[in-house]
Formats: sequence, structure tokens, C-alpha cells
Amino acid sequence: MNKTPHQTPFKPCVIWLTGLSGAGKSTISTNLQTKLNQLSIANYLLDGDILRKGLCKDLGFSEDDRYESCRRMAEVAKLFMQEGFVVICASISPYKKMRQSIREDFSTDQFIEVFVDASLATCEARDPKGLYKKARAGDIAMFTGIDSGYEAPTHPEINLQTDRTTAETCSQKIIDYLIDHHSIKQDK
Repeated sequence: MNKTPHQTPFKPCVIWLTGLSGAGKSTISTNLQTKLNQLSIANYLLDGDILRKGLCKDLGFSEDDRYESCRRMAEVAKLFMQEGFVVICASISPYKKMRQSIREDFSTDQFIEVFVDASLATCEARDPKGLYKKARAGDIAMFTGIDSGYEAPTHPEINLQTDRTTAETCSQKIIDYLIDHHSIKQDK
């Protein structure tokens, strides 16, 4: 990959944001992408909601389909990472075993799990797409957090508590982690 003269040196990696619907994954991801662009760091954003409209439109919300959706996202992320990108993945990815399986496809320093942590009550209050309301009314089955479980990460590299922290602060926390762990090299 050719670097532009003002590009910040970095190591390609996958930043995997997991959390309930409405926790703030997409907002933080978009904010993080803006920060990476400002640093001239090649990046790509994969959002689970967008992938479900294309690459994963043949999948439902059964446990097997959720695994397959995440597996596809991880495969695409790996391709971009191998081409020199920092890849931001925003996906509910509700099961620990699922996320562990994805983690095992990357080396230790290539996969950064970010728990976008917000209570169910906070997510329901936000409900940006009206999905919780539909799930509570019985219009959506197998909705994570309502009638399908979510297993919170026990040891994520980063835990973002979005019910008391802004998206700006959360995305900066990810940038700080990348700097502290030498994924982004800062000029001294």
C-alpha cells in the first residue's frame, strides 16, 4: 500500500464493535471512521444492518443465521485488513462463542473487541429504528435483548459505557487504545 506523505503510520486491524441494538455501535463507528480519515488512516466500515440488505439478505435471525452473518462480515473484514485497512465492524454479534470463533481467525494484535455497553432500558429508550417497540408488540421475533439473548463480552479490549459517555468520547477512547497498543504510530 502506498502511503501519502501525510499519512499516519498504522497496523491494519479489525475493530469489532458488539452490543445491543441502540447501544451506539453505528454512531461510534461513523465517528471513529471520521477520526481515522482525519489521521489519513486507510479504513473501511462494515455495518451489520447494511450487510443484511445485501451480502446477508438471504439470512434470517435464527442462531445459525446470525453465526453465518457474522462469519461473512469477518471474512470481508479479513480481506480488507489484508489489503492494509483498519476495518471497523459494527455488529450485534450476540454470542460469546461466535465472537471467539471470529477472534481465532486473526492474530492477537489484529482483532480488537469493543463492547458498546448500554443497558436494555437505555437501548429501548433510544430505539432509533422503532425495533424494540415492534419486538415488544410481537411484530419482530427473535429480537436480541427481548426474546433472544445477548451474551456480553467478559474480556473485551475496550468497554464503552454509552449510557454515560458521548460517541465522540467513545471513538476517541478507541483511537487512544490504538495509539497505546502501537496500532497507530504517533510522531514524537
